[in-house]
Amino acid sequence: MPPHDLARLARQLDGRLRATSADRRRAGRDASPLVGAPRAVVDPAHVADVVALVRWARRTGTPLTARAAGTSLDGESVPVEGGLVVDFGGWNRCRSIDPVERVARVEPGLVNRKLQHRAARYRLFFPPNPGSADRSTIGGNVATNASGPRSFRYGPTRAWIRGVAAVLGTGETVAWGSAAPKRSMGPDLTSLLVGSEGTLALLTEIRVGLAPLPARRLGVGVPWDPERPWAGLIGLARGPDGASISALEYLDPTAASALRGSVAAGRGPGQGLLLLEIESSTAVEERRGLEAVERIVRAAGAGGPLRRFPDAEALWRRRGSAGSAIDPGGTLRVREDVAVPRARIDELRRRLDRIARDEGVPMVLYGHLGEASLHPNFGVDPTSPKGRRIRAQILRAAQSLGGTASAEHGVGAIKRAFVPAEIDGPGCRVLRELKRIFDPDGILNPGKLYPPADRAPSRSPSATAAAGPRTG
Repeated sequence: MPPHDLARLARQLDGRLRATSADRRRAGRDASPLVGAPRAVVDPAHVADVVALVRWARRTGTPLTARAAGTSLDGESVPVEGGLVVDFGGWNRCRSIDPVERVARVEPGLVNRKLQHRAARYRLFFPPNPGSADRSTIGGNVATNASGPRSFRYGPTRAWIRGVAAVLGTGETVAWGSAAPKRSMGPDLTSLLVGSEGTLALLTEIRVGLAPLPARRLGVGVPWDPERPWAGLIGLARGPDGASISALEYLDPTAASALRGSVAAGRGPGQGLLLLEIESSTAVEERRGLEAVERIVRAAGAGGPLRRFPDAEALWRRRGSAGSAIDPGGTLRVREDVAVPRARIDELRRRLDRIARDEGVPMVLYGHLGEASLHPNFGVDPTSPKGRRIRAQILRAAQSLGGTASAEHGVGAIKRAFVPAEIDGPGCRVLRELKRIFDPDGILNPGKLYPPADRAPSRSPSATAAAGPRTG
């Protein structure tokens, strides 16, 4: 990319173009072990800037990688093929909240926790609550279909997206979704962008659904023998006695011991920890919910005392710190995100234990137990041959049990090779064709999500781009 091309681009934009070594270094990393080398970083000032940037990228064959907070764990926001990083971190407003329709209009760089604070004024909340909610953005949540502890009741991000405004890889602007409570107008175009990791379009606005904030939210901690099976517990939690449960989490002894404060207090030596949330409207309902939870955990084999936490939100903030708490020094490790059918969760745990034993590497395990979604952490450099081998074993173990290699973190650059094991040949062809329609020149976040194919979109300058696509 000649310097004069960047200078020409800068003159077309109202936003900033940054090309210092410090800016490029920061924009070349996320929370994964991958590192990219962008040529520059663009802070678009408005939608017209985004359109101009995409048109310029088509003419010059320049890759564009969107980012905001950079919390992605599989390289989704790393510019692995260089080009420009489009930084939406400054697009961080909640534009409006409609308390009657329970919908918020937000910019992609709005941090999840800030949306929660704004929605709470109306006694509403955005249900997806990833562990990184203090840092991750709504745009990033949409890009990876993120979820968190309360997805046990409320589902992932996809269930709460009502509409989007975006700029496609053609340079066209689109506004998809509807303000109507329900609609039957063919396949859901909005849903195509959820989980697409910035490979189909650059999001400029998101309309998210909100739910009524429960009057009472009680957190519960229960000591748990790490050798005890989980499937029975999950089944009970999803039964009639679990009607008030909105989250069911597990932390192994190491992860539980690393949590700050009193969350892990009261456990015996070598015990793990269950964390649950009970939602209710009144003190009477809460008491009944707690009694039901005690019946569940006792029937599943838990024998220790139940510890109550009146502020469930504070409990989840501490739970969200589990990843850093188990390794405050930030040592590199394989951090994974897999899920299986609930009935096979114990088999997955046995396979993970076997991988740790056979490889001679310590493992720390925690996750969203109610959804059979686990985060195994192995103490090994993920870029080493052993680290890559261990990651492959983890992902294949989940897939061989009818599960997934990515429950909520996305695919990014790290898991591309594992997509064909879950999506068959015709499905992969459909995905690639969608990519060609949305992004015919392959400029949006190349090297991510889609498994390599014999024929892929070219990033040579587009002849049709010279005149600039229409917008509408």
